[in-house]
Amino acid sequence: MQDHPEKNPSPVSALDPETLSFLQDVLDLARRGDAGRLAPLLDHGLPPNLCNQRGDSLLMLASYHGHQNAARVLLEHGADPELRNDQGQTPLLGAAFKGDVAVADLLLAHGADVESAGPDGKTALMLAAMFNRTDVVELLLARGADLHARDARGMTALDAARVMGAPDTAAQLEGRPGAAVNP
Repeated sequence: MQDHPEKNPSPVSALDPETLSFLQDVLDLARRGDAGRLAPLLDHGLPPNLCNQRGDSLLMLASYHGHQNAARVLLEHGADPELRNDQGQTPLLGAAFKGDVAVADLLLAHGADVESAGPDGKTALMLAAMFNRTDVVELLLARGADLHARDARGMTALDAARVMGAPDTAAQLEGRPGAAVNP
């Protein structure tokens, strides 16, 4: 008699509707920034690195939507600031894109890599520069972001700011020592 391995159901499809509803509610708490309801769940064992179907962690959802208190609660319960979603993005990249200096600062204070980049090689500094996020650019540079880092296309943060028509960050970066010099 030969064993025929059966197709394993995905972990999500193996869950009952009540559990799926609970998980969706938890993800919504992070998306809405409800730190007060997240904290007791985390205290009772909710995994801080729980992710949705796109790989967005609770921390990614809280960070991207600008919920500093929820992000803090998650980080204090062990959420990984470097956990990437299915698109290869980190919470810091999300905060830089959105221009949220408070969340970016919190993530950096809890170990986020100032140089982590997405699959295209764009760092948080490049994203902040592209979208004219001057406060985030200043924070990232103060935390050691490499002004001369290049993405997969060979562009620096200054190049990205110029190409995207971000006048404030372009001027901000041009004023940095050695910014116009290609190393």
